[in-house]
Amino acid sequence: LFILKFFILSFMSVQASQKSDEIVPENFYFNSFVSSLSDESLVLKKNGVPVSAKNWMVVTANRAASKSAAKILNNGGTAVDAMISAQLILGLVEPESSGLGGGAFLVYYDKDSKKILTLDGRETAPLNIKPDHFYDNNGKLLKFYDAVVGGKSVGVPGIVALLEKAHKKWGKITWNKLFKDAIKLAEDGFIVSKKLSSSIKRNHSSLQKFTNTRAYFFPKGKSLETGQRKKNINYAKTLKLLSKHGSDIFYFGSIGNDIIKTVKNAKHYPGVLAKDDLINYQVVERKPVCSTYREFNVCGMGPPSSGAITISQILGIIERYDISSLGYDNAETWRIIGDASRLAFADRGKYIADIDFIDVPLYQLIDKNYLKFRSQLLEANKKLKTVQPGQIFGQKSNFAIDNSIEFPSTTHISIVDIYGNALSMTSTIENSFGSRLMTKGGFLLNNQLTDFSFVSQKNGKSIANKIEPKKRPRSSMSPTIIFKDKKPKIIIGSPGGSNIIGYVVNSIISLIDWKMNVQQAASLPHGLNKFGIFYLENNSKIVDLKPKLEKMGYK
Repeated sequence: LFILKFFILSFMSVQASQKSDEIVPENFYFNSFVSSLSDESLVLKKNGVPVSAKNWMVVTANRAASKSAAKILNNGGTAVDAMISAQLILGLVEPESSGLGGGAFLVYYDKDSKKILTLDGRETAPLNIKPDHFYDNNGKLLKFYDAVVGGKSVGVPGIVALLEKAHKKWGKITWNKLFKDAIKLAEDGFIVSKKLSSSIKRNHSSLQKFTNTRAYFFPKGKSLETGQRKKNINYAKTLKLLSKHGSDIFYFGSIGNDIIKTVKNAKHYPGVLAKDDLINYQVVERKPVCSTYREFNVCGMGPPSSGAITISQILGIIERYDISSLGYDNAETWRIIGDASRLAFADRGKYIADIDFIDVPLYQLIDKNYLKFRSQLLEANKKLKTVQPGQIFGQKSNFAIDNSIEFPSTTHISIVDIYGNALSMTSTIENSFGSRLMTKGGFLLNNQLTDFSFVSQKNGKSIANKIEPKKRPRSSMSPTIIFKDKKPKIIIGSPGGSNIIGYVVNSIISLIDWKMNVQQAASLPHGLNKFGIFYLENNSKIVDLKPKLEKMGYK
């Protein structure tokens, strides 16, 4: 077991202008973003200094993506226009995290209607999937990474359909113009980041398994290095096709055909993805999941994401405790947060899955009375010895507990535009470099099917997150918009697999309870406890709490 040193990739704090109804971003930081200043010049900021912006703001995990989005926002584009351009570039410059072969969840605030809408672009399981999908020919369950690498783990990509649907609903700039920066960067070459080069080295063995993947990441047999310029001509050709023909060529045409061929012809565990799977894919517009915390309204993505429900549960359980007075550097604070998280993850493992397949007891799980009852379990001053899912009565409770694995990867985008619209979008190809399969079109395919439970039942009970045809695997992605007085105040999200939920919760507490600015919240070392073991971010002050937490009974 190890500690993954991690920084929240995306925060934005916004408040209503005292002079008008426009949304004004304030105190927002990331090491690679662009904001609009009063003179409308574009200025890159880093060095960890909170920054205010008058008109609009964007944050992504990469400087090139942020600059492209900023240009669009500065020219009157919407948050969605900017997001599309940024995401296309992110798929190029950090292919280990997201891309055309993956999926996404979008939480969107429409200023005109004052409504929050969400789009579900999560991958789906193929129609030919079987309950024993993750068993080998001898009937033995595959090890996790054996299942990840190859065609067996690939679900139907959803992000291209999501980008197009979002643009039709909320875009202003012509679709093909949003592709220009990404195409140019792919043709001219981008500078390989330390993050990408180190990720390649960590995944050296698995990336060598497939011809296209090996040729791209190991040109002339050598791993891509930090600072090297890398072109992706195939990706540029794919983007040109998408810019001209839209999503049809991805799901009905030549790009889709290449995806299917790549999956079915994989030398390592070929998959069952077929033409009908791509043709039948649909982005689903869903209601947001919203709950109150202190004087704030926290809104996020509902099932198949477990993010908003689990975050709402953790916050609801700790709400009756005076976290503010206890403070950050207090073992008692982290006992309360940690065990609240354990209780929420127990419910998550039993009750949450694709709501189109499972009757998720959504409102019961975030009910204030239910959470108050659960919070009473934390009244002792030591670790909860055992944690069980809460009792939800009726048919909805007849599931076995599932602890599906989600490893860190993913990316996040937060944007406010000049019109007052705001969005929070998390996108992913699941594991770092996904299935490791690269199409001839220059993008990697996801391994999202490994987010399902590998087994369909335990002790005679069905598992909610079992694999089924057309089903979407449960996710921890947590794009979130937080409101105060009915106006967006905080736009937040993170990568990190199932740790995403804890990262976002820690940051919400930092911003609301401990009155930190977003730079302080972003820099805050993390404490995480999902299933009993406490993880403390290494080389940080929080490690000093280790002896006190051990005295309470934690490992």
